[in-house]
Amino acid sequence: MGEFPSDLIEKLSRSEKEITVTIPLRMDDGTLRFFEGYRVQHCNWRGPYKGGIRFHPDADIDEVRALALWMTMKTAVSNIRMGGGKGGVVVDPKSLSEAELERLSRGFVQALWRDIGPQVDVPAPDVNTTPEIMSWMSDEYAKLSADQTGATFTGKPVGQGGSEGRGVATGLGGFYVFDAVRERAGLAEGSSVAVQGMGNVGGNAAEIFSAHGYKVVAMSDSKGGIYNENGLDSQAVEKYKQEHHSLEGFPGAKKISNDELLELPVDVLVPAALENQITAENAPRVSAKLILELANGPTTPEADEILHQRGIAVVPDILANAGGVIVSTFEWEQNLANEQWAEDKVLSKLKDTLVPQADLIWQKAAEKKVPLRVAAFIVALERLANAQAQEG
Repeated sequence: MGEFPSDLIEKLSRSEKEITVTIPLRMDDGTLRFFEGYRVQHCNWRGPYKGGIRFHPDADIDEVRALALWMTMKTAVSNIRMGGGKGGVVVDPKSLSEAELERLSRGFVQALWRDIGPQVDVPAPDVNTTPEIMSWMSDEYAKLSADQTGATFTGKPVGQGGSEGRGVATGLGGFYVFDAVRERAGLAEGSSVAVQGMGNVGGNAAEIFSAHGYKVVAMSDSKGGIYNENGLDSQAVEKYKQEHHSLEGFPGAKKISNDELLELPVDVLVPAALENQITAENAPRVSAKLILELANGPTTPEADEILHQRGIAVVPDILANAGGVIVSTFEWEQNLANEQWAEDKVLSKLKDTLVPQADLIWQKAAEKKVPLRVAAFIVALERLANAQAQEG
């Protein structure tokens, strides 16, 4: 990144503010337990800090710090007026009753409310946090702060200030980005697609690709996957998984492992599950022409280099899966204006936001002869440098 001033990189390698809180929680049996929580506010040059809150037993300040930096880059790549932040509470939410979970969620806000707000820091759901948890947090914030906009937390339920289109935003945003670069990547409409992961993002992505006439030939969940070279009915697969809690035995398809899915002879590979799936070890055997990263960090840096040398385009996560944070930002805008937009308005704005960024990053990669991920980081850093220069 030699073209950027060293003090810019130095500043971005540190967070602006890191908050650690202790949350006392009265358990249902009357005992008192204490939980540790974090909020890292990384950079607000382009707008309020923005980023999710995760409830996870392994959450720690280092992870939250890294994810906050990631959000700064993602909001800059998306060109939305937000900065980067992230939060976490060290807890296994499955070990709590619903009443305990609500008290913990409210307790997190009680500990933190003076440091967040519609123009300061706008949290959202992340791992193990739900629209319901956001509505408890939003309600608690309104009580403590007297702010009535509801714009401090996004990812709320529709009808309680949440935005239409949030559920499909990440998968559909990924498709819009794919569609913008498809021809330049040498792919025909109706190409074959393999999707790893059947959570909200992967499940939606498979249905969206199918609905647009693409041939989804493989799908998988955490236990393994299925493959049929003539194509799968993604809705039937989704239904089968709901009924059987597994893809095992899905009629007319061959059983495959998640590792095998990554190496299938397909045009498009969509990793939508976990990080570090494509590694230096398996990258030489990946045969897709294009990889669309809907998961966070599914490709290791070593694998990136191998894929680039092999001429395989990797559309990076900070662009491909930015639909969620973009629609979260639209939710914030709707709350501040006291509006509720129809789903088609939300989704057409999503497309109008992402397509120019996909075009710009593709051009930048071609011009500088670098992978798309490097081009995305260059675009983000240019925007952050401009914002900092304006701040002076």
